[in-house]
Amino acid sequence: MSSKAKSPASKAATPKIVMSGVTKSFGDKQVLRGIDIEVAAEESLAIIGTSGCGKSVTLKCLLGLLRADGGSIKVDGEEMIHAGRHQLEAMRRRFGMTFQFGALFDSLPIWENVTFRLRQQQTMTRLQARDLAAETITQLGLAAHVIDQYPAELSGGMQKRVALARALAPRPSVILLDEPYAGLDSRLRERIRDQMLHVLKAAGTAALMVTHDAEEAMFMSDNIIVMRDGQVQQTGRPVNLYCQPNSAFVAEFFGEVNRLEGQVSNGCIETVLGTFDAPDRMQNGDAASIVIRHEALNIEPNGTGDDANAFVMEARLLGRASLIHLSIPTGTSELHFHARVPGLNSLQTGSPVRVTVDKAQAFVFPSAD
Repeated sequence: MSSKAKSPASKAATPKIVMSGVTKSFGDKQVLRGIDIEVAAEESLAIIGTSGCGKSVTLKCLLGLLRADGGSIKVDGEEMIHAGRHQLEAMRRRFGMTFQFGALFDSLPIWENVTFRLRQQQTMTRLQARDLAAETITQLGLAAHVIDQYPAELSGGMQKRVALARALAPRPSVILLDEPYAGLDSRLRERIRDQMLHVLKAAGTAALMVTHDAEEAMFMSDNIIVMRDGQVQQTGRPVNLYCQPNSAFVAEFFGEVNRLEGQVSNGCIETVLGTFDAPDRMQNGDAASIVIRHEALNIEPNGTGDDANAFVMEARLLGRASLIHLSIPTGTSELHFHARVPGLNSLQTGSPVRVTVDKAQAFVFPSAD
């Protein structure tokens, strides 16, 4: 064995994807500002952010559909791009890929859609291709006989699963997912993404997914990257991003929130909902925003109103939870807050309540953030 060869253990530890300092501009607009991303073997990583933050451009640079201006991209240790120059052309990059709109070939039966790439490479017979297509689509919850139908004969949800099957059929070491469940109703989306998660884990396939849906990212991913204005805002496990956001932007991305404004005094911010500790970086007199998750508000019914600090404006059952609209008097005006409580509730419109805050789900940031 040469000195440069990798042992099986070291090879397994090699990241599947490494993007370092990747930049991209369109004219005067810089879309990517030095993106660093690493996807480990068998890891599922999601990139989330608002529209226009650069997440889809990141994926296209990785695929080679767009030429990055700078930085480097490696897949399985092989350099795709270095200093903005393509080392390996797009057609030779070994990815499985699903696009937002499926992009199936209407003139081909499903089995040929699923095995299109393999048939182009002439790596299997017609019978082998049909068998592989049937096996792959059944993993995603479709009946094997579907392979002889055409895309126009299938529902939107079935077409999505065929597109996922096509990406999985070549058994890629890395699969890229661009808004893979867009356009599906909520129940079907939940079912398909659950099937996809189990298929990816069973196959040991690394996955990089782009989505604007935080819940989808948390469900599908081992780690998440939050992007904003072409930069990585925060990276971490779903639980870390949810419980320890580094900005109001990240906190709001992972669930609906209420906001309180205040001012730092002696390391604290006094509010109508109690006192909150200010971060060490904030000084006396600094303006602060307190971001409070809906589920952080605890509501205690109060028949007499003696200890009440809020009133119920509306109470709406949303299925698994109820959304409570609250009015909190502040002396000269009132604040409108939302609370989310499990299941049914017995709160009546206009009734006084006592509202307290679970401070583990409340976060303080400088107002400038």
